[in-house]
Amino acid sequence: MTPADLSRTVLRAVRRAVDEDALRAPVPARVRVERTRPGGSGDYACAVALQLAGPAGLPARGVAEILRERVAGAPGIGRVEITGPGFLNFTLDATTGAETRAARVREVRERGLRYGRVGTQAGRLHRLHHPREIRAAVLAQSVARLLRTQGAHAVVSCTGEPGPRWEELRVRTGPATGTEGSAEIRAVPAGATAGSLVDRLGRDAALWGLQRPAAHDHAPLGDGLLVQRESNPLFLVRYAHARARALTREGARLGLTAHYCTDVDAPALHTALADHPGVLATAARLHAPDRVARHLETVADAFLDFQGTTAPLPVGDEKPSAAHRSRLALAEAAGTVLAGGLFVLGIHAPPHV
Repeated sequence: MTPADLSRTVLRAVRRAVDEDALRAPVPARVRVERTRPGGSGDYACAVALQLAGPAGLPARGVAEILRERVAGAPGIGRVEITGPGFLNFTLDATTGAETRAARVREVRERGLRYGRVGTQAGRLHRLHHPREIRAAVLAQSVARLLRTQGAHAVVSCTGEPGPRWEELRVRTGPATGTEGSAEIRAVPAGATAGSLVDRLGRDAALWGLQRPAAHDHAPLGDGLLVQRESNPLFLVRYAHARARALTREGARLGLTAHYCTDVDAPALHTALADHPGVLATAARLHAPDRVARHLETVADAFLDFQGTTAPLPVGDEKPSAAHRSRLALAEAAGTVLAGGLFVLGIHAPPHV
């Protein structure tokens, strides 16, 4: 784990604490970590708890305890201690990190589209109601699917159909029973009908455009959603998924079987895969499919950087090796996470773009 990786890990812990309402403070743009000074504890130290104590209205050591709970056990971190008025001190564990990464890649490939799904809300029924408007209807359907990733049941209702041709943007869901909870799903209106969006953008681009912005933001639904370049986030995500599937096909042609047996140096991609279950949980709890969409962009960026700088397959006369098998396994795991996230949003993940 590099200092940059550790900084991102601590920043994610701050965001998680704020999302869970355990910490009420603004999330900083970045978190600084530095080598522990002589006589200090661990490999790295961080003073973010002292920075957040004032805005949070808590003692710095109290903030540090909140963050330690959310950082301890993260890949590559062996021990987290609190010293002085509230400094976080980290001792790294490279071996544990490598074992954790290998186990995660295996888990993704074994669980497939179910990676990240848990049963923490098993037996709970959520009743979601939305106004008669297409964007709210689409978000309600995705929130229902997100809640199901947490083991819950969900039913969606409306005072009437959201509009003509609504069925073309609807994703069918099954029956639901259990203990009830209810919520109203609202969003800035799309200003268009399902039919006009499907005719102009197609089903998948329309669904992405309606869900990618946060519900309280306006949804840009222009022709940019159809641009076949990486500047279009939907194309980026689907292109990355298609590239991952293409590597699998080419690997099979070469007789190369994916197997994660050698640790692959791709920290951003490993981190993105590790974040997927937490993103699903937070998006379900906050009724925010946009978080899934943004996370898919992160996964896609990390995967494309990885495959652009590290050859997953043998090149030229190069012999297949354990490193190639491991890289191919990591690529397949990335493709699986991208497909699973798109599925939650109701969007197809084609093997070719």
